[in-house]
Amino acid sequence: MTLDVDDEWMRKKLTELYDEHRRLDDIINHISREATVDYVQMQRLKKHKLSLRDQIHKIESELLPDIIA
Repeated sequence: MTLDVDDEWMRKKLTELYDEHRRLDDIINHISREATVDYVQMQRLKKHKLSLRDQIHKIESELLPDIIA
């Protein structure tokens, strides 16, 4: 039963991470189109986005373990 609860929690967390990743992508795209770009802010957002991507991959690998062929 705890495996189901853990899986459910990880799937919910995965959805939240994907949503935040998508939101950051939209913000980065918007900022990059502005006349004056704050490169420090852009770098922070991109680092955060990469961190989210790492978290997403970690959860996905726990949900879908490698299958040895």
